[in-house]
Amino acid sequence: MAKQFDVAVIGAGAAGMMCAAVAAQQGKRVVLIDHAAKLAEKIRISGGGRCNFTNINATPQNFLSENPHFCKSALSRYTPQDFLALVKKYRIGYHEKHKGQLFCNESAELIIDMLKDECAAGGVHWRMPCKIDNVVQQDDGGFVLQTDSGAIETASIVIATGGLSIPKIGATDFAYRIAKQFDLTMVEPRPALVPLTFDAASWAPFAELSGIALEVDVETGSLKGRKATGARFREDLLFTHRGLSGPAILQISSYWLPGEPIVINLLPEVDVAQTLIEGKGTLKKQLGNIVAQWLPQRLADCLLAVNGLAPDARIADMPDAQLRKLGQAINAWSIVPNGSEGYRKAEVTRGGIDTRELSQQTMMANKVPGLYFIGESVDVTGWLGGYNFQWAWASGVAAGIALQ
Repeated sequence: MAKQFDVAVIGAGAAGMMCAAVAAQQGKRVVLIDHAAKLAEKIRISGGGRCNFTNINATPQNFLSENPHFCKSALSRYTPQDFLALVKKYRIGYHEKHKGQLFCNESAELIIDMLKDECAAGGVHWRMPCKIDNVVQQDDGGFVLQTDSGAIETASIVIATGGLSIPKIGATDFAYRIAKQFDLTMVEPRPALVPLTFDAASWAPFAELSGIALEVDVETGSLKGRKATGARFREDLLFTHRGLSGPAILQISSYWLPGEPIVINLLPEVDVAQTLIEGKGTLKKQLGNIVAQWLPQRLADCLLAVNGLAPDARIADMPDAQLRKLGQAINAWSIVPNGSEGYRKAEVTRGGIDTRELSQQTMMANKVPGLYFIGESVDVTGWLGGYNFQWAWASGVAAGIALQ
């Protein structure tokens, strides 16, 4: 005998638990289904185990989408302050770390427990671990889920199964398969918030710099015109054996397109060429010593070597053209990645269900009444720093309220 519910939420992560709790507290009979044995792994591992659960500065401008206006409705109706009120209600200690990022003082488990308690307050039913074999829409508009623990009948389905990032904790393409089944358009998924890599030959001079970190400006794409496609961030950069990582690179990776360069200003506070040229008469030191005052020694040595400049050269004896070349190499280092570390290291997935297929008010598919998509499964991707959790909460609440 099939179990009957008003709502089946598939995916018991941040968005799924939030949606299930809201719908159930409105009196809906809700079942929350997940294929994993362990609950909400992405919450558990986020923020080094302390969960960067929102960003107090979150606005629609902090999100990427081919349909950039879509996220405005949900984000305006459930704000970081709204989620913070819930955190405070459960007396979870938190602190602001960097640029509005909010973290738990203790463990991410407290956020998971809070969401579980919110689900319990509405009497949510759990099926976990539970694998869904197929989804069938009935003539009356309802759905039947065939699962490895029996059939489930439901009036509505909410897909909250996320994207493809971090497969080792259970990421799947379930949302995309359901979209295809119901003929919904997709925006091609790709890794985002991910380290970038370079071919071994071109990266060889820099591989030895692994472990060096410094604050930089990084940009990619076009920042001009009505259809500006690029972005610029000032964050920390980290050299790795295979390429570049750190918050600066994770941020820009969401905007980077294959074949495009990224441009890095390794010394944002100093106009290197101007300073060196103007200092020809007063700076008596050797070039290597001057650059090493500004940058880590190993990085300074590497940049001089790559650009064919002798560290013992006196700048007074150097042509302005050579100093401008060095300035360009430091203030506008342009390099073309050959790829990224992929979904294995990506914090989120860019792309997903095309938001033009969904109602921005309810998150329901326009041509499939009763079918909803929320969270990371949708083509809305936040910046690094708590923004993606805020989208999970906001989209989950939007769908949860709409399930009248």
